[in-house]
Amino acid sequence: MIVREMCSAAEGGRWRVLLAASGVGGGWVSADRAGRAGRADTAGSAGDGRAAGGAGAGRRRDGRPRGAPPPQPVAVALAVGAADFAGLARYGLFGSLRHREYLRRAERQLRALHGQGVEVHLRVMEAGDYEDYCDALGLDPRLPAARVAYAGDPELAGEPFVYAGEGLAELAPALLDDHRARVRMSVACAALLDAIGDDLAGQRRLAAVMRYATAVYLALGEGAGEGCHLLTLRCQGPEEGEELTSAVDVRVEAGAVHPAGRDAEAFCVTLAAGLAAGGAGAVLLHGDPSTGPLVLGWALTGGRLRPMTAHEVFDEMADDAERGLPFPPGMVPRPGFPLPGPPGPVLPGPRDGGEPLG
Repeated sequence: MIVREMCSAAEGGRWRVLLAASGVGGGWVSADRAGRAGRADTAGSAGDGRAAGGAGAGRRRDGRPRGAPPPQPVAVALAVGAADFAGLARYGLFGSLRHREYLRRAERQLRALHGQGVEVHLRVMEAGDYEDYCDALGLDPRLPAARVAYAGDPELAGEPFVYAGEGLAELAPALLDDHRARVRMSVACAALLDAIGDDLAGQRRLAAVMRYATAVYLALGEGAGEGCHLLTLRCQGPEEGEELTSAVDVRVEAGAVHPAGRDAEAFCVTLAAGLAAGGAGAVLLHGDPSTGPLVLGWALTGGRLRPMTAHEVFDEMADDAERGLPFPPGMVPRPGFPLPGPPGPVLPGPRDGGEPLG
């Protein structure tokens, strides 16, 4: 299960790479893949769209010479949204292509690369983010080099999104969901690293707080019971006025918590940031609709989670409604059940002169 792997990865130092928001270059490629980071490009540009390689004597079916090493992974940035495409088109990135033509060409290029055995890592190309990226690095957004750098060096946490030969109509929703989760995780990563510090004590605290956050996530899922539940999290970050949020659907079948992918990672990292920062927050567990509109809650304070009372759960839902979130009709607040305690004393973080967790 992915969250159990996250816990062991933290102990092995892999989170040093995964937490890309700290500014570690290429952090979106995990430690076990960092040694083979490959080329980067954007798909569907104004070129002719032909993929490299071809049939010939001494070549394999995928176009590579016999005995040649496997091709390096390729990073591709896609302007999936029409608004982002329009914002980027003013830099001449796509020639005279319209958005649908661009997507069709991108799909042909992606499938050609996939057919050659090339591992393609996808990311969403956002107009505002691309402009900020170019401005920060002093790059001309109109040049191919800027697009290549953006595709291959994103400050997005987590494993890359690997293309598996799908059509873009099928792929786009999953890619956008993955992108949003990775953005949330990057924000949480930055807050977590800020809260724990970057010295040796901070590294130990990182492993401990990730183990605890993962244990809490599993306990929440296992205690929720059968069905599909929604977990929401709101907590303070280390900066004054900083608020972090996350949400994940948790599915439990036959007593087992099913993997929730990137959203589970984002939830655990966000919870870890809130725990490490020691600020206030709340976790709400919305029950499966088939069992009624039950909502259970836990208050986060001082690096610990405690069950809320039913009245506190109602107040938290009312506060969420004031922030524009829907208030479930007929909602029935319930106290949260006990959760695992932290492995050691949770003291103020390094910014407050305290000791690390664990």
